[in-house]
Amino acid sequence: MKRALLTAATALAFLAVPATANDSEAEWALGGLVLKENADISMDSEDLYISAKEVRVAYRYTNHAATDREVVIAFPLPALPEEDGYFEYESYPDWDELSYETTVNGQKVDFEIHDRALVGTRDVTALVEAEGWQVHWYRDYNFADTVQALPEGEKQRLLDAGLLTGFKDDYGVLRVAPAWRGQRHLLRVQNFPAGKSVTVTHRYTPIIGGSVGGMLYTAVRESDYGREAMAEYRKQWCIDDSFLAGVDRKLARTKPGHTTHMSETWLGYVLSSGANWRGPIKHFRLVVDKGDTNNLVSFCMNGVKKIAPTQFEVVKTDFEPEGDLDILIAQFFEVED
Repeated sequence: MKRALLTAATALAFLAVPATANDSEAEWALGGLVLKENADISMDSEDLYISAKEVRVAYRYTNHAATDREVVIAFPLPALPEEDGYFEYESYPDWDELSYETTVNGQKVDFEIHDRALVGTRDVTALVEAEGWQVHWYRDYNFADTVQALPEGEKQRLLDAGLLTGFKDDYGVLRVAPAWRGQRHLLRVQNFPAGKSVTVTHRYTPIIGGSVGGMLYTAVRESDYGREAMAEYRKQWCIDDSFLAGVDRKLARTKPGHTTHMSETWLGYVLSSGANWRGPIKHFRLVVDKGDTNNLVSFCMNGVKKIAPTQFEVVKTDFEPEGDLDILIAQFFEVED
């Protein structure tokens, strides 16, 4: 496992959760790709299915303009690396494993791949490439060591340019690391006929994050660190006392000579870019599938209804997403003593 030091503070990071996103119109501008609102095209419906094995989403759009509209549509993948402080990865996401597929009115369409380097919202792709570096620097396990070995003058120049972040350690040594994150956009040119509707679907295999063990064990969550972590769990995944009681029951339900353990799976989906279209999403439907009847699932959304042994549904009208969706699935398994 490769560790890169970004700040002086120590923080524990599990495998980061890649979150995928709603379609949004895009344009190329000075400074890189930007997502923009569209005043002519409405998102009439979004039907979203999320599980650890597959994500499926179907949209229906209508062009309300008097003329056809041809726009660039962006499906942004998360910028990586995602964590500040210390970040650790058992493995880095390989976006080629998404098996991403798009159809328009039932016909498969191609897309272009564009990778950008970002410091916050600032596009620094040209600066990174001018240094001869790759946008997705985290794929090179030695890259953090490479920039640390640069001469002090070079480090300061790159710090001033915003490409590196750093601090001086207790011995006065300047410690630096890359400041930018790499983001991939899947782009396609989409034609919206005047006064007509278009159906677009996406299907892909999510690249999930998670933890073996994690913070949900009773002894862990009642520790000083665990209580602090639980506040974040409640905020990010809206776990409640009922969910935690369910965890405790499943951990206690163990056959003689066995011990029950648990793991966590984390899924994310960016809903907020769906607000870039004309008006709210007229009809929104979400189905979250926890995968196994013995699993527990939690996510932040009101109006959740159980529709099958492993599936939970949310239906909304005139939906204007403000935040994004994070899903926690807790799995339980027995190990012989």
